[in-house]
Amino acid sequence: MTWSEMWPALNDASLDTLFMVWWSTVYAVLGGLPLGVLLVLTDRGGQLQNVVVNKTVGAIVNIGRSLPFIILIVALIPFSRFVVGTSIGPTAAVVALAIGAIPFFARLVETAIREVDGGLVEAVQSMGGGTWTIVFKVLLPQALPSLIAGLTTTVITLISYSAMAGAVGGGGLGNLAIVNGYQRSDDRLMLVTVILLVVVVTIVQFIGDVVVRVIGRRTGTIPAGASWLRLPRPRKAPDATAPKAATPDVADRAALATAGTAPATAAEATTEAPATAEQTVVTKAEPEAATAPGAGRPDDEPTASAQPRTG
Repeated sequence: MTWSEMWPALNDASLDTLFMVWWSTVYAVLGGLPLGVLLVLTDRGGQLQNVVVNKTVGAIVNIGRSLPFIILIVALIPFSRFVVGTSIGPTAAVVALAIGAIPFFARLVETAIREVDGGLVEAVQSMGGGTWTIVFKVLLPQALPSLIAGLTTTVITLISYSAMAGAVGGGGLGNLAIVNGYQRSDDRLMLVTVILLVVVVTIVQFIGDVVVRVIGRRTGTIPAGASWLRLPRPRKAPDATAPKAATPDVADRAALATAGTAPATAAEATTEAPATAEQTVVTKAEPEAATAPGAGRPDDEPTASAQPRTG
């Protein structure tokens, strides 16, 4: 295959792969998210504790996860033909991809929700919150970064599943690499297809990491095992126009000075108060002494006292 023929084929195959991955991801979220929440709620100590339902749903999820996808897609050929009317092509591959991804994503949802702090759930229950309030106000918002990380892993897994779907006529990049690359011994096409798949996976992983980091910053939660996503926030430069706050030393000295002067001021006020009272009493007593009979000036000599008679 020449380069002029290769690029249109790669374009069509890439669109088929994106079609399969997109719709299978949508169905995986619609089916796996309720299953994961149900596994948590019906477990022991859950809000809807039911051991029978929990064990049944868990067994179905385990069976769906244990089957190799290449065997699952072959086994689902009659079901795909019944659902969409054909067993080949991207539309038929979506059926098998969705059924294979639902139990995979359900386990990731269960793991993410179990990481939520139980104290938050107990606090909502103590305030009278019901099951739906706990799910939509506590469990899902708190587990959102982990859910996004799990969804990123699911999308990358679906990309690899879609490549395997090409082995049974599912279309996409896998079908192009197997039919036109491997069977026709076209090494260039094989190499380009592999590089394109690596680029797509890298872009998906990068976008998922960025979304997890942004949501983790807003909610204050980082999923377990992704602590490397916790990046330090840049510090704001100090505003030159803003008034500088007093340093702790200056503030301490000011507090001590205020505490030291307050008792002295009170003592001075206490000391001055009697003096003022005495001055008032003396000032009032002076006119009375001046008007008393026999009162003389301060510089007058005292009169001689009467001598007693002798003999």
